[in-house]
Amino acid sequence: MEDIFERLTHQLCNQNEQLTMRQARNWVEYLWEDFESTRAKAGRTYEGKDMTEKVVSQWINSYGPKLHEFASKNPRYQQLFEDGQNYTH
Repeated sequence: MEDIFERLTHQLCNQNEQLTMRQARNWVEYLWEDFESTRAKAGRTYEGKDMTEKVVSQWINSYGPKLHEFASKNPRYQQLFEDGQNYTH
């Protein structure tokens, strides 16, 4: 599973140079958990980590370049992605 998160983290960093590696990893984990919990709450059958990886990858391709803007405008998410680091990848 770690290799999947690493791959998605690098994908997001390639899409959004405003994010640190840590912030990108936090986003990947957040998107992963959000997708799986939303499907579970809806009563959907679990389709495995390959399906989740595919969806998160699609979200990264669609929304990745703007995720830093989303977090900066939404205090709920702002705290999740502050890491005290001022460097990017």
